[in-house]
Amino acid sequence: MTDNLDDFFSDNAQWVGPSDDTSFNSAMPPQPPKSRRDMRRRREQKRRRLYITIIAALVVVVLIGVGGFFGVRALKHWKAANEANSQSQIEDYTGPGDKKVTFTVESGQGAAEIAENLVKAKIVKSAAAFTSAVSGASATLYPGSYALKTHMKASDVVKILSDQSQAGGFVEVRAGERVSDVIANAAQVSGINVSEFQAIIDGGGSGILPEEAGGKFEGWLEPGAYNAQNKSAEDIIKSMVDARIAKLDDLGVPTGSERERILIIASIAESEVGSDRYYGQVARVILNRIDSDMALGMDTTVAYGLGISASQLTDDQLNDDSNPYNTRIHKGLTPTPISNPGDDAIKASINPPEGKWMYFVTTNLQTGETKFVETEDEFWKIRDEYKNNNENAN
Repeated sequence: MTDNLDDFFSDNAQWVGPSDDTSFNSAMPPQPPKSRRDMRRRREQKRRRLYITIIAALVVVVLIGVGGFFGVRALKHWKAANEANSQSQIEDYTGPGDKKVTFTVESGQGAAEIAENLVKAKIVKSAAAFTSAVSGASATLYPGSYALKTHMKASDVVKILSDQSQAGGFVEVRAGERVSDVIANAAQVSGINVSEFQAIIDGGGSGILPEEAGGKFEGWLEPGAYNAQNKSAEDIIKSMVDARIAKLDDLGVPTGSERERILIIASIAESEVGSDRYYGQVARVILNRIDSDMALGMDTTVAYGLGISASQLTDDQLNDDSNPYNTRIHKGLTPTPISNPGDDAIKASINPPEGKWMYFVTTNLQTGETKFVETEDEFWKIRDEYKNNNENAN
């Protein structure tokens, strides 16, 4: 019907306009076709023009996309060239340095802050030279006091600050280390007599320890590096305890007696196995044994109470009920933590995996492989596996 109407109007419509205005006539639209054949031809021409327009538009889009791609590539090359050019213009000293100076990197300082301090000390010429050298070498900068010189080449400074063996004046607390080991190291680094540190440890920690520690420092020294230069023994120990409290808060460890309890479990877990992948399972064994009213039976706790390592234990010592840390005899947790556990052991003890394990044995001392079982019969099997796999099994 629509086509018939179109044909009707095409055949009978006429254009009416002033005949005396030639300019107007010249601008008149083309005369409508006089037949259906002309009409179809016109429609076919319109369709062709539409197709040509669409194809042309697609070609333009493709050309724009290709041009954009090569434009971005060119921009990247230009940017890289500019960066390389600016890199070559970074101010840096060329010599090995002249006047000797001692420079200290504090715990928690980043490359940018260290760079600014190096510039102030006239050790490197610009912060950009130092941070670029750190980035280029993918270097890790360690806290400590270093022997440097003024007017050094930035890359030479990075080599020194990333060599932990050259760091001095800082006490390092390692995860799983006992307080006795920490204060021995602190005395050596600081030059303060170890008796001053021991007096603080034996003094109950007033003004240093939180109430839940019960006056005992074991477990309350946070692993990390601490500046011991021009510091008193109390300042050094307090900085370790303050860092521990801050870390426990960050980890969401509950306060009060529960905080001390988690530190005890974490310290035993870290002492019993040599891999963080087992900390959670050891923590679960501890909880399962307590729930079953069983003694923990951990040799590391017995050794801690005697101030020795587990490998030095004798049968008489294992049967000594005068040792309050002898968990072969005394049920429940130890009176205090038995080391200063690290983050992984603490997190595992906060939320240990579910399981019914009651026993575990490190069956391969070389790889640290540890097996966990539920029954005593299974325990004897993995204990025999330990004895068969390890030449010096005890």
